Amino acid sequence: MKRPEPQRGILEIAPYVGGRASAEGAQKVYKLSANETPLGPSPKAHEAFLGAADSLALYPDGGADELRHAIARRYGLAADRIVCGAGSDELLHLLAQAYLGEGDEAISTEHGFLVYPIVTKAAGATSIIVKEKNLHTDVDAVLAAVTEKTKIVFIANPNNPTGSYIPADEVRRLKAGLRPDILLVLDAAYSEYVSRNDYEAGIELVATSENVVMTRTFSKIYGLAALRLGWMYAPAHVCDVINRIRGPFNVSVPALKAGVAAILDTDHLDAARAHNDRWLQWLSDEIGKTGLEVVPSVTNFLLIRFPNEQGRTARDADEFLMKRGLILRAVASYGLPDCLRLTVGPEEANRLVVQALADFMAGRAP
Repeated sequence: MKRPEPQRGILEIAPYVGGRASAEGAQKVYKLSANETPLGPSPKAHEAFLGAADSLALYPDGGADELRHAIARRYGLAADRIVCGAGSDELLHLLAQAYLGEGDEAISTEHGFLVYPIVTKAAGATSIIVKEKNLHTDVDAVLAAVTEKTKIVFIANPNNPTGSYIPADEVRRLKAGLRPDILLVLDAAYSEYVSRNDYEAGIELVATSENVVMTRTFSKIYGLAALRLGWMYAPAHVCDVINRIRGPFNVSVPALKAGVAAILDTDHLDAARAHNDRWLQWLSDEIGKTGLEVVPSVTNFLLIRFPNEQGRTARDADEFLMKRGLILRAVASYGLPDCLRLTVGPEEANRLVVQALADFMAGRAP
């Protein structure tokens, strides 16, 4: 019996599975699996969201003009080179839809964001996964993987789930090694957390190039994950292409209003960054004292590596922590079966997870 069949590549896609949000049997749950900010959104963004209730019968501004201009003022950009989307995920899908097709290839790294191969295959193209070097993007390996079929290179900088980054000079070297017809997509979802002098989110490279795009999100440090809001900065010709195919009202009114308030509230942004700076270092130091390996991170999460010993594996630790209501992110789907990813949480959760990991390594009961 015949039936409708999806386009080639769709059935090869493994659906994206987010971090768990519940722990059976635990009296209190601490969700540390999704890289959400423990400070929540700006109170001004919350107020703006509530104020949007009076506009629910009206279509949003299809051009997201107010938000684009707020972003432009915040970063010194040209507003007409900004496109807003329902999360940066939507923009990644649109870029793949616009610039990939059957017979094309897109490159990403072995521990990169799982959405990259998803959007590639959804567009009918082939996903090429390149090995990393010590959990960092290997620019030479990426360049070596380029063929005449390559149309997009996706790089998360910083990367999730490793927490690593490559410095600006390496990003520039990567761009210089690509043909001008290859689109370099720099996913800077965690850029607001990075304080390294040699890091650059991609703004300068986009401003001076015709084949570089930077994507950003309001889901992380801005605390607006529920609203699905992201943006990209791109050459004018790329913006023109994406604006032709995106939904005419792809960002909701509450998201637009909250986004404007969030990006203008720099005090809340500074508070969120200060909280992360304090507890990221504390967690790294204290977890290291338990005998576990902690991968250095510039983001709001840590990758913890567990030994390959019976009773001490990442799977064992995950079960142990769940019984205490501590939900971390298993990252076997990212090619890291011996690791768990821990989001920096509120003080109470941070202290509890360190104690739980110490108890786990000491063989105490959960």
